Formats: sequence, C-alpha cells, structure tokens
Amino acid sequence: MTDFATARWPGIAHTPRTPAKARIAKAILKPTINRVPVRLTMANGTRWGAGDDSSPEMRVVRPRAFFARLGADTKIGFGEAYMAGDWTTGEGTDLADLLTPFAERMATIVPVPLQKFRVFVDKKLPRHQRNSVDGSRKNIEAHYDLSNELFMQFLDPSMNYSSAWFEGDETLEQAQIRKIDAILNDAEVGQGTRMLEIGSGWGSLAIRAAQRGAEVTTITISKEQAALAKERFAEAGVDVDLQLVDYREVTGEYDAVVSVEMIEAVGEEFWPTYFQTIDRLLAPGGRVAIQAITMEHHRYLATRNSYGWIQKYIFPGGLLPSLDAIDDVLADHTTLAVTNQRALGSHYARTLRQWRDNFNASWATINAQGFDETFRRMWEFYLAYCEAGFGTGYINVHQISMSRPSEV
Repeated sequence: MTDFATARWPGIAHTPRTPAKARIAKAILKPTINRVPVRLTMANGTRWGAGDDSSPEMRVVRPRAFFARLGADTKIGFGEAYMAGDWTTGEGTDLADLLTPFAERMATIVPVPLQKFRVFVDKKLPRHQRNSVDGSRKNIEAHYDLSNELFMQFLDPSMNYSSAWFEGDETLEQAQIRKIDAILNDAEVGQGTRMLEIGSGWGSLAIRAAQRGAEVTTITISKEQAALAKERFAEAGVDVDLQLVDYREVTGEYDAVVSVEMIEAVGEEFWPTYFQTIDRLLAPGGRVAIQAITMEHHRYLATRNSYGWIQKYIFPGGLLPSLDAIDDVLADHTTLAVTNQRALGSHYARTLRQWRDNFNASWATINAQGFDETFRRMWEFYLAYCEAGFGTGYINVHQISMSRPSEV
C-alpha cells in the first residue's frame, strides 16, 4: 500500500498477528462454510463449501491474512479482509450473490453450541460514536460529507439516497419519485401545509413538497448536502427554508413532519428525544410519515449493543430499530401511534443493485476524485452486503405513518 493508503486505512494496511486466534477462526469457518451452498477456494486449490461448480465462488487470495483478520475481530474482520484484497469473488460471481446465502443463514450460521461465546467477540458501540448533538455532526460528516461529486456518480438524477419504490420496468428515478410521493401522501402534504423534513438529503423531497404548494422547512447537519440542496432549490424555482440545525434544536409548529431514513442515525439512546421532538413540533391534527430501515425485533435485541463493520466504516453511530421498538418508544414517550406501514425491502435490494452497478461503471471518475482502491472495495462490499440483507429479508425498510389517536 502507498503511504497515503496506510495513513487512511491503518487497520487494513497492517495484518493482525494473532496466530492462535487465526487457527481457531479457521477451525470454526470450515464446518460453517461446509453448510453453505457456496464454493470457497484457497490459493493452493483447497476447496470448502456445500456448493457445486455453478455456485457462487469466494476466492481466498491470502489465507494467512484472511484468517488472521477473522481471528482478530470475527464480526469486522470479514469485511476488512475484502477491503484488503485478502479474498475476492471467483470469475463470474457477483458479490451480492455470494453474500446472499450467508445472509439467509445469518441467525443460524454459527453452530448453536458456539453461539454462547458471542459475548467474547461482540464489541460494544464506542462512546465516541454517541449521537449527541456534537457526536451526530461528526458521524454524519464522516459519511455524507465525503463528496457531493461522489454521490452524483451512482445516484439517479433525483439524488435520492434511500430505497425507491418500483412498479414494473421503470427507471430508478421514476421509482424514487414514487417513494417520495408516497411519503408526502401519507403525511397529507398539499397546498398550504406547513411541513418539516428532518434530514434534507440533497433536497428532492423538499422540492416535491414545495411543488405541491407546501410551506417547506427542511433541516440537515451535513454542510455538503446543504450546499447542493440550496443550488437545486434555486434550479427548481422553489422557496424552501433550509436550516443547518440538529433536529433537537428545531422550533415551531408543523402540520406534517416527514423523515426518510434518518432514524438509523439517531441512536437508541436518543430515540425518545427524536420522537418527542416530532410530537412537540406537530400541530393538532398533524400527520407524520417516516421511512426507516428495520430489522426483526429479536435480531434488534441481539445486536443493539454490537459494534460491526458497517458502523466502523460506513455509518458511525448507526443502529437499526425494529417496528416493535418504534411502537414501544412512541407509547412510552409520546402521544403518537403508528397508523399504517408498508414494507419495501425487496425494492431496496433492487435500488442497491443499481447503485452498485452505477458505482462500478463510474469508478474511473470516482478514482480521479481522490478515492483509492481500498475505498472502492469498501463501498462495493457495503452496497453488496446491504443488497443481500434486503434481498433475503434479514433487514427491511418500512414507510411508517403516525398520528395522535385522539385526533383521528
């Protein structure tokens, strides 16, 4: 690796020296892989897995480094090994297709007798990623302020960085507009509606709401996103009040509050504050519509305090709620309740596949922007990892409507 890459990716540039743990990881992985319909091929030709010649292939290029990373950090090491190039896919194998059989077996892939040792490999969420007002800004900057130009290379022209809602054979942009319209319809946003959006993104929802005649206020803590969103408001000829503030700092009263895939960055500790803020700002008779990435409740309970690859490298401070957890927070801390929800998990898998295709097709341009090969492998793994999760239902995404039951 170059000196720059070593400085940028210190955990990837240096292979852990944990021979005993590496041997244990190898001993555990072999019987695990042998229950999964894939092919794992070592550099020396050794082959593991329950798959046949037509099954997805995983090629371990540097076995010693691969098992060292797995041994040093079981949950994070697999993704780090891909970032480092210790393993890759076989010829003709798509990364998401390879990860899918693992995602399908995520809850059972580790033999039951070994699951009791999970406590020894699970790392707790680090305090420096806590989503306080200052911490949230740092966490958001780490991802969303990477570069507007980067996101332009793989998102559709509407610049939506959340699940689309497809119907038939249509473009990603058309499916994203359908998603936005569904959120606005659920919140009953129309002419004269005072609408608050928590999490501006690059402004697409705010533009659509303003075009309906709503009085739109949108907030963000991403300076990069705010700068581009303002440009897009001007280009669209809409009047939108964009505020660079944390959701906890908002004042006023709104007929509708909407938020698309922002709760994942709130953190369990602050879910009550998040929903109390919405409750405080919502006018009598108002409506709430959010889009949230979710997981089943038992998985949420098992992973809520775990620190994984996605939090270390992609979304610091991130945590997915369950629908039950949202219901519980609303009941315990607000006057709000869920009135309707729709699942779009399979649509997210399709969205992510298109993003990854766009990312790979645009890699030369992204690379020229200063992003290196380790970054490419990291984002390829992130997009494929998430696609496999949504495609198998291990994680889901829901559009959720809320209101005050007494006012319905």
